[in-house]
Amino acid sequence: MFSAEKIMIGTGHSPDREWALQMAQCRGADIVSLMALANRVREANRGIRVDLCSIINARSGACPEDCSFCAQSAHSSTRAETYPLVNRGNIISAAREARQRGVKRFCIVTSGKKPSAKDMDEICSCITDVRKEGLLPCATLGMLGHEELKRLQDAGLHRYHHNLETSEAFFSEICTTHTYRDKIKTIEAARALGLSLCSGGIFGLGETWEDRIDMAFALKELGIDSVPVNFFTPIEGTPLGNRDLLEPLEALKIIALYRLILPDREVRVCGGRPGTLRDLQSHIFSAGADGLLIGNYLTTPGRNPEEDIRMIRDMGMEL
Repeated sequence: MFSAEKIMIGTGHSPDREWALQMAQCRGADIVSLMALANRVREANRGIRVDLCSIINARSGACPEDCSFCAQSAHSSTRAETYPLVNRGNIISAAREARQRGVKRFCIVTSGKKPSAKDMDEICSCITDVRKEGLLPCATLGMLGHEELKRLQDAGLHRYHHNLETSEAFFSEICTTHTYRDKIKTIEAARALGLSLCSGGIFGLGETWEDRIDMAFALKELGIDSVPVNFFTPIEGTPLGNRDLLEPLEALKIIALYRLILPDREVRVCGGRPGTLRDLQSHIFSAGADGLLIGNYLTTPGRNPEEDIRMIRDMGMEL
């Protein structure tokens, strides 16, 4: 069932949807076998180096979008902080700290549909400064068009991040103020400019395995370079605040299947990792991951970066 006849190690080939859906039903020891296969595919296509990134929540809260998972939505009543764009000094200080920890990529994240013209001016200046710090600048600024993305690129932006969040079929269940197609338009605009693309989703929103697999193949078709795998963290005051966390083995199975479907892409484990995976965090690499977001997330705390660096080395991976 797990032979290389279906997954051709080192060739970049990946399974079809039917095989992936079949593997999504595996249980017990078969999950370990699936992870072992994903690990071999990761080693053959991506090696043993872990790509580290870090983010700054540069503008928080008061978002007009109604994403049901998000603590920063104005439609929810949470304790998430609300503040305008932080000053350049704080952004560069955070970037410098990230670089000192071995981080390669630094992402500026803002809440809302997209930044104002004034904020865009400041963000472009920050991107130029982040690159001067020796980091690859990334940005998560909402639904931008060609001209806005071109400004960011001219300022030195390397990668644009814009999550699909879930499948097209399930998207309207988690957001009604914009559409799945709106997200695709932003991704296509960034791709047309030649920007590196980062896009993935959040798992544990109530989606089915069909939704998870469909999103993986959508990301493959879009030519995404880096795929962030986030695990939903319930936050009181949001519509999904009472949902349970995914089980650790289910989370590892998601990582393994994304590696197999996207054999030569970065599979980056991001938000929700400590709470969902608990004592199994180090197994993300055995399941095929080769990227990691370290430090805090947007509105929830991450793990001590030094612990993550030690975990990477303990697993025989390299920075």
